[in-house]
Amino acid sequence: MSKNIGGEYHFFRSQPLNIRTLLVTNMLYALILPIIEIFVGAYIMRNTGNSAYVAIYQLCMYSGVLATSILNGLMMRKIKASSLYAFGILLSAVALMAMMFVRSIGIVELGVSGFVLGASTGFFWTNRYLLTLNSTNDENRNYFFGLESFFFSLWSITVPLIVGAFLASVDGLGLFGKVLNVNNGYQIITAFSLLIAFAAVLVLSKGHFENPAQKKFFYTRFHILWRKLLTLAGLKGMVQGFLVTAPAILVMRLVGNEGSLGLIQGIGGLLTAILVYTLGRIAKPEHRMAIFGLGLFVFFLGTLFNAILFSAIGVIVFVLCKVLFQPLHDLAYFPTMMKTIDAVKAIEKRNEYAYILSHEIGLFVGRAFGMGLFISLTYWISEDFALKYALVIVGTIQLLSLPLAKNIIKDIDTNYKTSTKNIKQTDYETDF
Repeated sequence: MSKNIGGEYHFFRSQPLNIRTLLVTNMLYALILPIIEIFVGAYIMRNTGNSAYVAIYQLCMYSGVLATSILNGLMMRKIKASSLYAFGILLSAVALMAMMFVRSIGIVELGVSGFVLGASTGFFWTNRYLLTLNSTNDENRNYFFGLESFFFSLWSITVPLIVGAFLASVDGLGLFGKVLNVNNGYQIITAFSLLIAFAAVLVLSKGHFENPAQKKFFYTRFHILWRKLLTLAGLKGMVQGFLVTAPAILVMRLVGNEGSLGLIQGIGGLLTAILVYTLGRIAKPEHRMAIFGLGLFVFFLGTLFNAILFSAIGVIVFVLCKVLFQPLHDLAYFPTMMKTIDAVKAIEKRNEYAYILSHEIGLFVGRAFGMGLFISLTYWISEDFALKYALVIVGTIQLLSLPLAKNIIKDIDTNYKTSTKNIKQTDYETDF
């Protein structure tokens, strides 16, 4: 056992410095992600009792991601992407802490805090994509995202269990002459998140990263190959919002409290962590679509269980399916996205960030549709109807991702090597 672990460690050490730096940075930031993705929704549910508020918060957060994706492109003309990446990590922890200290939660407070937290994660994700794209190639991206997903899944076990148990036990606890409540527990957790963020930034400073040479980053017309990928991004974004909001809402409504939420998230995490690391280590690029399809099917199956049973058991099955789906989906999706960027960049001779920004726009369109669907069903029909069937609707639509992704890969493998000879840069250029 120790020999195998030692071998994996040596393999990790054999990777280039920037890959190792990004992996350790993301491993640390992954400790904060479950708090952002799971417990913020639970915090809003606890303090408002309104699931539509969770969706509204999430939509404002995604608006912040989009806004800072544009701002980030402008700032990269003067500031290194790695510095903006570090700023996003720190800002997300600060914004998370600030939200937990707000005394009242209404639509305005939710909108502002959601936008600010989204702005911080926008700096994180867009620069993460850019640095990863420039530090990896198609051959080592399975390993990169497999190891990254392993830690994301591992922390999705331990962090929810620890945080859930802590929140469940802190209520009524006496400390320094004061009786604590659950909200005080959230405040303590976010303070620890800030310390972790500082550690991640320190690790990131060890890498050597360069900004793209081109300064233009906004285009309105793209090659057909990238337009297909944007459609795939919209399908991903449509489900992505529910991965954050749905578990917290359903568990708080049908199962119990934050302790239950942490326990359920943790149950399926260990198997998933081992599975995605193994797949990332041994799977070849040609295996991505099988992994992709498996993830889509698992998520769809979970939505059906939730809709049919709509009980504690249904929620448990759905959350377990969600925990398995997310890393499987990302393991196949992100290398496919980056391979497509490599292809269209060779065709159109553009800045990589142009594709990262337009990808965020594609994600936002899907996220807005998904959250809009949930909010509309909640207000027009009922909250129970939305919780049952919004997931089934988006899970069904997302199954279209598999044939679309297969078509994108086929196009790249058969056409893009020769297409640069037949296409003119001016055919697609509209920028500022």
